[in-house]
Amino acid sequence: MVSLKTIVFASLAALAAANPIGLEKRQGTGGITSVTCGSNRYTVSQLNAATSRGCQLYASGQTVGSNNYPHTFNNREGLPLETSGPYQEFPILKSGSVYNGGSPSTDRIVFNPSYNGACVYVGAITHTGASGNNFVSCRTT
Repeated sequence: MVSLKTIVFASLAALAAANPIGLEKRQGTGGITSVTCGSNRYTVSQLNAATSRGCQLYASGQTVGSNNYPHTFNNREGLPLETSGPYQEFPILKSGSVYNGGSPSTDRIVFNPSYNGACVYVGAITHTGASGNNFVSCRTT
């Protein structure tokens, strides 16, 4: 005879598999509602869209734009990110469009293409307020 506990557990396991945890929650950033890079504010939806596109391009070995995004982010500045590397950077645009070439502007998302077998968002960075071609972290809200 099958116990009620077994049925409940199997049902919950099936539900969890059908509804994977959102990107921001997997990285311990479930409290994020937005990030601000300089004066540009980005929603979690925009962060997810940019990350998704960067991950898709990375997985297929493709790049876009004259700077070949996504490309390696070495984190020479030592910025705090949600996981250890490797890191890739990809533009995020204040227009709300997903980057597909042209000017990358100043803001980027950073993702780890191989965190526990998944491609995940690990932070947002900007040239705004940084010296030279360096980056600073965006503010999380």
